[in-house]
Amino acid sequence: MTLCHTRTGLRRLGAMGGGMACALVLSLSPPPAPAGDGDRLQQPLAAPPESIPVRLTPRDALSLALARNPRLAAVAREIHARKGAVRQAGLPPNPVLNVQSSNLGNPALKRFDGPNTTLKLSQLILLGGKLSKGVRVAELDQELAGWDYRAAYMNVATTTVQAFIEVLKDQSRLALADQLVGLAERVLEVVDSQVRAGKVSPVQATRARVNLASVKIDRRRIRQALEAARKRLAAAWGSTEPGFEKVLGKLDQVAPIPARKVLIQRLQQNPDLARWASEIARRRAALELAESRAIPDLKVSVGATQFHDAGETAVMAGLSLPLAIFDRNQGGIEETRQRLVQAEEGRVNAEVTVTTALNTAYRRLAAAHAEVTTLKEEVLPGARNAFEAIQKGYRRGKFGLMDVLDTQRTWFDARQRYLAALADYHQAVAEVERLIGEPLDAAHGLEESK
Repeated sequence: MTLCHTRTGLRRLGAMGGGMACALVLSLSPPPAPAGDGDRLQQPLAAPPESIPVRLTPRDALSLALARNPRLAAVAREIHARKGAVRQAGLPPNPVLNVQSSNLGNPALKRFDGPNTTLKLSQLILLGGKLSKGVRVAELDQELAGWDYRAAYMNVATTTVQAFIEVLKDQSRLALADQLVGLAERVLEVVDSQVRAGKVSPVQATRARVNLASVKIDRRRIRQALEAARKRLAAAWGSTEPGFEKVLGKLDQVAPIPARKVLIQRLQQNPDLARWASEIARRRAALELAESRAIPDLKVSVGATQFHDAGETAVMAGLSLPLAIFDRNQGGIEETRQRLVQAEEGRVNAEVTVTTALNTAYRRLAAAHAEVTTLKEEVLPGARNAFEAIQKGYRRGKFGLMDVLDTQRTWFDARQRYLAALADYHQAVAEVERLIGEPLDAAHGLEESK
């Protein structure tokens, strides 16, 4: 698989079509700004195909996942909701219109006030900057929703990449298993002919049949694993059935990995960690809002009373201000202050969690890289040479059937292991890139520039 890096840490999949160089570069940039327009945030890297292609490319898989993933759509919808909350937070309290009539229809009351009607308009005026501070809290809530979307976006893309790699690996493993079954069938045919000619014992034919049955069992298991991997990939775009026949690509390119300390320096771009700056700012804003609520709000009113008997009108005005004697929002202030401290502690915990995750992913990456290198440079050439030599020797009568079967199994097992190691390597790269928020080659370039 040719894995082309672009600007962010999720572009693991490049030109995965067999034999192609980096002709296909996927643009998987997460949303450029948290708390942006929800419609813009939902745009996939390319328009998804109208139906699932029979031969699925990486671009098809990622476009489908980013456009149709139900979890991603739900997180994007939260941004719309928070946008409405910002608008609502900026609206002042509505004025109150009060109409009151008294002494109506009772002649006995004429010697007192007589019938009258009072019309009063009152308005609550928020003091202490409550309105602007409430807007700030809502805006930061929207910004946090943007970070949540960014994290979900990257997680969906990474999961899709890893699922695609798994399908690609199992497809290749199945192709190898088909080759092994075909080879075992040919060996059985040769042995059967030799048995009929009286050249070898019938026991040799039994061994060849057992070997054929064994490799068929292995092929059946790989086919089942492939079907499960196909369904996991389809789940990335919310489907329960794959809808495609195969994925296009190959696994065969490995690049040097940068030093772990270089990757640690790039962790601040991880949205799970970067969001805590917004979280702490939001809780500081909430504390300021809670402190402003200790200031009573002023209520002003104006109105007029119409005395029907006298035909006179009296104008009235009033002010109302609660006395902050008992309730000065002490509990609310203490709650938000503790939540601010909690957020600062949460940021430290997030740093530890993300760093630990990177260390784990890096160890997996380094181990897979070392295994791929060893298999490619040492194990595969030796196993292949031994397999070819034994085959030639068997045809000349220098080796027995068991030698052929043993070297055959060793050669194909090494190739299967190599495929698994390649998949582990590419999946580990995808995980590391998700954690650092950029492609590994960018981090490697940073290392070289020092």
